[in-house]
Amino acid sequence: MEDNIIYLDHNSTTPLDPRVLEKMMPFLTDQFANASSNHKFGHEASQAVKKTNNQIAELIGCQPNEIVYTSGATESINLAIKGVAEQYQEKGNHIITVLTEHKAVLDVCGHLESKGLNVTYLPVQPDGLIRLEDLQNAINPETILVSVMVANNETGVIQPIKEIVDITHQAGALFFTDATQAFGKIPLDVDDLGIDLMAFSGHKIYGPKGVGGLFVRSRRPNRVKLESQIHGGGHQNGKRSGTLNVPGIVGLGAATELAGREMEKDSKHASELREFLETELLKIEGTKINGNIKHRLPNTTNIYFHGIDSDALMMGMEKIMVSNGSACTSASIEPSHVLLAMGLSEDEAFCCLRFGLGRHNNFAELEMTIEIVNRQIITLLVI
Repeated sequence: MEDNIIYLDHNSTTPLDPRVLEKMMPFLTDQFANASSNHKFGHEASQAVKKTNNQIAELIGCQPNEIVYTSGATESINLAIKGVAEQYQEKGNHIITVLTEHKAVLDVCGHLESKGLNVTYLPVQPDGLIRLEDLQNAINPETILVSVMVANNETGVIQPIKEIVDITHQAGALFFTDATQAFGKIPLDVDDLGIDLMAFSGHKIYGPKGVGGLFVRSRRPNRVKLESQIHGGGHQNGKRSGTLNVPGIVGLGAATELAGREMEKDSKHASELREFLETELLKIEGTKINGNIKHRLPNTTNIYFHGIDSDALMMGMEKIMVSNGSACTSASIEPSHVLLAMGLSEDEAFCCLRFGLGRHNNFAELEMTIEIVNRQIITLLVI
């Protein structure tokens, strides 16, 4: 990375951990076999994939055979929601999700609406949490799937997943969660929470881009069936055809193992950094934190700067990498749909920055960030 760059956008993506790259390198060079090949070389690649199955199973409490590998969380989301909608169409045609979901979920639901499915978009409270009674009122005998993300990518707000799952299952529906931001950062046990399907990605936890996974429950209480979205060869028990990305999968496994091993340390470090950053930035008149400050990821803060356009603020912070929205919609000039759903006006939504802290950030970087933010705000107010 360029000298003097302060990277505070870890919710967008993370750098590849050198320890992960080390595990990947043999499969990028000498051990290049197809995991489907029926020879010694292929068996070695297949064993490497099975090792990742075990590493993920250890982290989230599932069985090793309940993981489907994809190109990333977006594909996993498509497979989960479309796969359920098609497989269970005779049971019902109603899906429930939330207005603050990632665009990958919202766009898939919009696509299914155009095909005739009914979708209910639950509102959120000003702190970003849904009301459980809204879910209870929305769910009906036609509901086949409830999709609620564990933690929001823009605010870090963590939803009450266990309670949501209980309501979902009592109604006879399946529960899917986009855990892209939470996977590897906070404890997630799919059995304890009762999750039926869960999407995650490698590049959010210091793993490689282009690889992710979908947990698909194959045991009680709900054995989930999916209609495949990619056909050709019947790989991964017919759920997702295509030659496996062995180097990427190995990297995902290594990153997963490291995340589990270092979760407590990383969480403590990020929380301490965030507390320092928030304490100092909230001294600026008119600033406030967007989202519930108790139920959120340890590394994330989304801050509103009264009367300060976030694009203008970022222009004066060119050495500091932060975000004023989801990276997946950064080409858009629309205000954040997440912040609008939380009750901010369009003007207010354009005055917010997201800081995503990581395991390699330090207090010196944050001191510099605070100084630059303060200086740039003074400049903008004078203008």
